[in-house]
Amino acid sequence: MSEKFSYYDLGHLQSGQIVEVTLSGNAANVRLMDSSNFSSYKRGGQHRYYGGLAKQSPVRLQVPSSGRWYVTIDMQGLRGSVRHSMKVLPSPLPAIREAPLSSIPSLVRPESPPTYERSSEQFDVFISHASEDKDEVARPMAEALQSHGLKVWYDEFTLRIGDSLRRKIDEGLTNSRVGLVVLSPAFLNKGWTNHELDGIVTRSVTGEQVLLPIWHKLSKQEVISYSPSLADKLARNTATHTIEEIAAEIAELIRAS
Repeated sequence: MSEKFSYYDLGHLQSGQIVEVTLSGNAANVRLMDSSNFSSYKRGGQHRYYGGLAKQSPVRLQVPSSGRWYVTIDMQGLRGSVRHSMKVLPSPLPAIREAPLSSIPSLVRPESPPTYERSSEQFDVFISHASEDKDEVARPMAEALQSHGLKVWYDEFTLRIGDSLRRKIDEGLTNSRVGLVVLSPAFLNKGWTNHELDGIVTRSVTGEQVLLPIWHKLSKQEVISYSPSLADKLARNTATHTIEEIAAEIAELIRAS
């Protein structure tokens, strides 16, 4: 290379890292090269590089493969001068991945619930909800769970004219493996739903049933204000998960137990 050039020895970089070159003054040729191509470049020989003529600053170049890399800046074919600086940008943090339900030890009881004389019908999931949330969450969730082959206790599917509401709720709670609770502003103000929640919480504490809260139109602070212990439970949020995604995860969990 007969013309003057500047270079930065970047050391060993990982594939995907970003090199940022800041130029001040005129345009310049910016090249990112591995060791062998950098050696050829210095000798004036044929070489391969990433980059080119930079007319705007900063210039960001992505490292294509792990290894030792160099950045060069030169004015070949150009007039004027340029000042420059270089830095390797910090790698982004790994994407947030919520723990799958199946990763929680003993989340679902392997054995079936005990049979009571008053009812021998068993359920995979009991859905506790406020009536205001039927259309948006509860009914679509019940239908999605059923489409995965699960047996669901949901009032519209289970209750019949003349049934004792409290007795049927208690039977559903007793004979279900997972207690799914749709926590919403309406839920927090309901008496019947609080009765159901009390039953699910009691059974989850004793290990008889799993409590899975579904947050709907609630912030974490609102859940904490209502029940700090509920805020710490593994939960899903309708703001970040679709009904089908939640149902599929529950079905996978139950089948794996």
